[in-house]
Formats: sequence, structure tokens, C-alpha cells
Amino acid sequence: MIPVARPWMDEREADAARRAILSGWVTQGPEVAAFEQEFAAAVGAAHACAVSSCTSALHLALVAFGVEPGDEVVTVSHSFIATANAIRYCGATPVFVDIEPASPNIDPARVADAVSAKTKAIVCVHQLGMPCDLAALVPMAMSRGLPLIEDAACAVGSAIQFDGHWQHIGRPHGEVACFSFHPRKLLSTGDGGMLTTSNGVLDRRFRLLRQHGMSMPDSARHASPMVVNESYSMLGFNYRLTDIQAAIGREQLKRLPQMVARRRELAQRYQERLSGLPAVIVPREPEWARTNWQSFAVRLQPSLNRGQVMQRLLDEGVATRRGVLNAHQEPAYPAQTWRAAPGGLVHSERVSASSLVLPLFHQMTFDEQDRVIDSLARACLPRAESKDR
Repeated sequence: MIPVARPWMDEREADAARRAILSGWVTQGPEVAAFEQEFAAAVGAAHACAVSSCTSALHLALVAFGVEPGDEVVTVSHSFIATANAIRYCGATPVFVDIEPASPNIDPARVADAVSAKTKAIVCVHQLGMPCDLAALVPMAMSRGLPLIEDAACAVGSAIQFDGHWQHIGRPHGEVACFSFHPRKLLSTGDGGMLTTSNGVLDRRFRLLRQHGMSMPDSARHASPMVVNESYSMLGFNYRLTDIQAAIGREQLKRLPQMVARRRELAQRYQERLSGLPAVIVPREPEWARTNWQSFAVRLQPSLNRGQVMQRLLDEGVATRRGVLNAHQEPAYPAQTWRAAPGGLVHSERVSASSLVLPLFHQMTFDEQDRVIDSLARACLPRAESKDR
């Protein structure tokens, strides 16, 4: 079976976890602090704050900007459901903007019409690792005095041409960028997340909120030669990353350039070999973006039954997944819990219904990739014709 994804880990990560375990300090501590510093340097951010998941990172970002019941947050429905969930955790209403016709990302031209007097923030998503059009989104958000939060869950290692220079996603270009370290992502700690920002005040607030609003971290209290007692000045959360996870993350961070380079090589082969398959539309990156190709999601022509194509691939030992879903089409999002921006969600629904994620991972061989391509070609043929081949 060729899986959709496979984390790239070996004895180096095992040794790192062992180091943290045998250190006697396994919760948030020195490994987390080192991981934060190294991650910030890797993406060009002033500050990085590690947390338990990208969902918790998004939640903390919204809380830090004062999002509360009665507010609205402009974002996309076309994303993993955690994007919208974090907004609803605050009691706010997500306002869903459609995606661009040829991209999985928010359409900047539609964002302004979604903003109302209730809008408290904008959340853009670098979907599947493909960077958003930040050159259009950043000035638009600034002109309205709204914080731009980047859901960069999939985008570690991606880059964008901004102000005439190539810059990493996570610098950040909005006020905050939020990352995921789930096993489906390039850099994995089993699970976990990170917030990056250039704002030191925000960073300090994130650090308070992630640990119950505690005035000092455990490590500082335990290291103090004097008896000190913490205080709790705000309602916080338990969103900490452990030192075991951070130790693994530090090793994963060293692999990131290799992972991005290999995935870009494999993605180019997919594009070249699938471009002649009429039933499939392959994804392309704009000239101003360099994606990490966290996932390679093709679109099938409307004449094809996606479920049947997926089953035929599975029968040949190739795992696939549906493309990005839409929150507004899920049972957890009845009509009264969200509203659509002017123009509706036509492209979001069309792309969600036709997208198919193909296997892509660092260790994937060209032979495995060719198997996927050949199987997909057969799966897209009428049943009788596919048997003949």
C-alpha cells in the first residue's frame, strides 16, 4: 500500500526523545525554549511560541485580539474545520469568503465586501501549503485596522515573494502565523503547533494564555533560588507543548530544507506526467509563491465519480483522500452559526467536490510515484476500458 503521507523520522528523533525523557524534565521546559528559538530563526520571525496544536494556536491568536461573542471573523469555509472552530470557540461568527477559481485560497477581491462593523479579525489560510496572496491581503487588512492572522498549518517551508524579496511563510506578514506539527505536515512532533509574530507584546500574551495565565513558567519557578509563588491574572488554557515533542521538533527542523526540496521534485514529476491526462486538473503555483507541497491535490473532471476513482485506486494499493472540505457543508455548522460573504461559495463547493489528494511524502520513490500515476490513469477510464489495460 502506498500511503497518502508518511512522517520522515528515524533514530535521530528517537534519540532526541530519549534525551528529553532522561533529562528529568519532560513538560514545557528547555527543549521547548530551544525549539522556539530555532523555529523563529528558520522562518525569519522575531518571536515563536510553541503550543499543543495549530487549533490552539488559532484560538490563542483570536483570544489575544479580543474576539468574543457578537464579533465576526472573516475567513474561508474551504479549510480543515479547525479554522472555523477556533472562531466559534470564542463565541464569534465566521464569515465565509469564497476561494479563487484556480487556487485553494481565499479570494482577496471578495474580502472587503465581507467586512462589517462587527468584524474583529481576518483569518487567511495557506491551504495545503500554497501561500495566499498576502501582497493583496496585508494592505487591505491594514487599511481597515484589522489584524490578519495566517493559518499556516500546512505551510512550514513555503515562501512568498513579498516587497521584492523571497520570504518564508511565518515571518509573519500579518500579525500572527499559526503552524501545525501533525503527522500529515512536513515537520511533525506527533502533534503540536507554533505561533510566530513580530510583536513582543503579543508573544508575551500568548505565553501567559498557553499556561493557565500563570505569571511565570514552571521552569523559572523551579530554577529560582528563592521561594516564589505564581499568580494568575487572566483566564488561560492548558495549551503547552512538551519537551519530548520539542526535542523531536528540533530534529525535524533540521530536515525541513531536504523535505521541501524532495517534495517540490516529486510535485514537478506529478505535474509533468499528469498534464496529459484529460480527466485531471493539476495544481500550479503562481510565480510569486514557492509551496512546500504539503499535499498534492488534483481536481477531477465533473464527469468522474470521485468515490469510484478513490476505490479503484485503493484496490490497486494506492491510498488517497478527499480534498479540502467546506465547514459550511458539515453538520456541525447549521445555518445560524455562520454567514456567507457576498458572492456565495460557488468555487469552494466546486473545488471541494472534485479534489483528490494523491500520495506525496519525502521517502516516496519514483517507482511508487509512477504506480500512483498509472493507477490514477486507469481509475479515470470507463470500467470496461480500464480492465482492458
